[in-house]
Amino acid sequence: MELEQALHAARALVLADLSADDVAVADVVSLVEDAVAHRRWWVEQWPEGVGFVAGLVAQDVQDALLERYGRWPLCPVCTDLNDPHPLDIQPELGTDPHWVCPKTGVAVARIGALNSVRRG
Repeated sequence: MELEQALHAARALVLADLSADDVAVADVVSLVEDAVAHRRWWVEQWPEGVGFVAGLVAQDVQDALLERYGRWPLCPVCTDLNDPHPLDIQPELGTDPHWVCPKTGVAVARIGALNSVRRG
């Protein structure tokens, strides 16, 4: 039960962040579903990792988007258009993951809360 709740929560959080950037289109949502399926297997192998699922699904989707479409989500802190860069997820393997600017170290938003930053 805890596994399914964690997976559903991770899916919802990542979809909320994708929606904040208006990129939650069908093929991107499929990437989320693939990441959730992969992490289901991962947590079945390591049940103690259930608290890390949201950050890992977000990382998986971020990596898949980079391969297919480009960097996401772009940093709203650094406004230099000559050097757009994506946010990182910190902690990489931990609970309460946040989107963080890799250049300034500023925690921009929790996973699932990009809407508060994007829409201000």
